Amino acid sequence: MRQLNWSVIFAALWIGLFVCSPVSAGQAASHSKAGTANSGLTVEDIIKLTKAGLSEDIIIQQIRKNRQAFDLSTEQLIALKAANVSDRIVEVMLDPSKAETPAHIAPAPVAAEPEAAEAALPTEVGVYAKKQGQWVEVSPEIVYWKTGGALKAIATAGIRHGDVNGHVQGANSHTSFGTPLEFLIVAPEGTDLAEYQLLRLHSNKDNREFRTITGGFLHSKSGSQRDQVPFDGKKIASRAYELTFPASAGSGDYGLLPPGSTSGSGKIYSFRVIE
Repeated sequence: MRQLNWSVIFAALWIGLFVCSPVSAGQAASHSKAGTANSGLTVEDIIKLTKAGLSEDIIIQQIRKNRQAFDLSTEQLIALKAANVSDRIVEVMLDPSKAETPAHIAPAPVAAEPEAAEAALPTEVGVYAKKQGQWVEVSPEIVYWKTGGALKAIATAGIRHGDVNGHVQGANSHTSFGTPLEFLIVAPEGTDLAEYQLLRLHSNKDNREFRTITGGFLHSKSGSQRDQVPFDGKKIASRAYELTFPASAGSGDYGLLPPGSTSGSGKIYSFRVIE
């Protein structure tokens, strides 16, 4: 009886050696395959990370680290959109190896060509003052000239030499500016900045007056220069000159007298400086 039991046990162990071992090996292989498949990110993982509030950069870093592109179906794309997954993340999911274009970097500003800068300046002959970064036209006023006790319009004065007194109607100019003050002169063809005069106007009852000379050149030597105010200016474009009103001149009424005003044009670009 004892000998029969050992035979049965020995037979059972022999059968188990050939039958049970392949099964165990298959199960181990099955578990190994399952672990490899679950090691990558899934669409559900991306949705979970987004809902958890992780930043785009962190999620994208995880996708790139996985180095596997997602083969997204239409339903998965809709699910990602519904979960508020950004387009930037979806693009990286489709192609993790593609480098991102830094959209936040603005292109470097292109320097304006000299011709373009010149084109932005006024082209009509006249005087302009800079106000809030824009050139504002200064309206001219008619000048009358007094000589020999008679007040005449310049067109009929017939003055050719010597000192003359100019008169402008109104006690004060209707155009006023604060300091600092810059002007732009667009001169007629063939005219130089030195031919313009910056003059101080003196109030006299209901008009303003000043003394100058015929011809209007700053370098002339005469007592008529008592009302002339020296100024600094420079040429910035064809026929265009920029000048700065001298701060030392102080407040009051002034005028820019263009060349030829004492021989026919009869106008002055007047303005009042307030501090």
